[in-house]
Amino acid sequence: MFKNVIVGVDAQDGGHDAIALARQLCDEEGVLTLGYVYPLEPRAWRGTIPAYDAGRGADGRQLLEHARQEAGIEAQIHVVGSSTVGRGLHESAEALGADLLVVGSARRGILGRVLVGDDTRVALNGAPCAVAIAPAGYAQDRAAMGEIGVGYDGSPESEHALGVARRLAEEHHAQLSALDAIFFPARLVVGPPLPDAAMIDGMLQEARERIAVLGDVEPHVVYGEPAEELAMYSASVDLLVVGSRSYGPIGRLVHGSTARQLALSARSPLLVLTRAAREAEQSAASSDGREPVTATA
Repeated sequence: MFKNVIVGVDAQDGGHDAIALARQLCDEEGVLTLGYVYPLEPRAWRGTIPAYDAGRGADGRQLLEHARQEAGIEAQIHVVGSSTVGRGLHESAEALGADLLVVGSARRGILGRVLVGDDTRVALNGAPCAVAIAPAGYAQDRAAMGEIGVGYDGSPESEHALGVARRLAEEHHAQLSALDAIFFPARLVVGPPLPDAAMIDGMLQEARERIAVLGDVEPHVVYGEPAEELAMYSASVDLLVVGSRSYGPIGRLVHGSTARQLALSARSPLLVLTRAAREAEQSAASSDGREPVTATA
């Protein structure tokens, strides 16, 4: 369903994993772009020689050419210099009008570099499109998407995530399931008492019914910390889709949110739908007169 996909590629294995995932998520008639970001060092260190940028750009293009040939795909190439990898990828995604950015999760690959450094964290707030993260080794262990899972709690963000997951499931002829994790953290201050076992059972039943009415969605309902439960749930699906509140997935990633923990612990590929992605979908639907993606069966 994604029509314009950019893949973050570097010299590490994470680039290969990201390409493998992007090929599965990109529409057959969509545009696939391999992107490389080289660092723009302060002029005080590298002088003012334009050949520096030209040389780094040439190295990046050569790397992408090799990656494209090795993967045996048709893809555009985009090389840009930026102060950080994260900033460069997001600027590239915005400049190209991408609806999906795919990165790898190898410890020293793109994602490892993206999640380190205060400047990078600031630059990544407000991702301009959806973000997909390929687990380490995905290029070697890739399997068909037989089941797509969704983190669902009835919120508008999870409704949008379920709608996108439904469309992907249709395209891949995959089963669709959803997990709702009910959780009440231990209180550090005096407040209302925590719910007892009977109340929790009642809330779990309500959550199960909430998913059941969605149609052909297999319900999974548990009591536990959402990030931990979703990570375990991801081991049973071939793609996990989650929505994102606030300023997009990266904004939540750097504040210890569920999305951040999942980026580090999900067993399957992870697709995080940013607020920007949801707003873009709604805007596109309004402009062409169609209904926006929802979870309605």
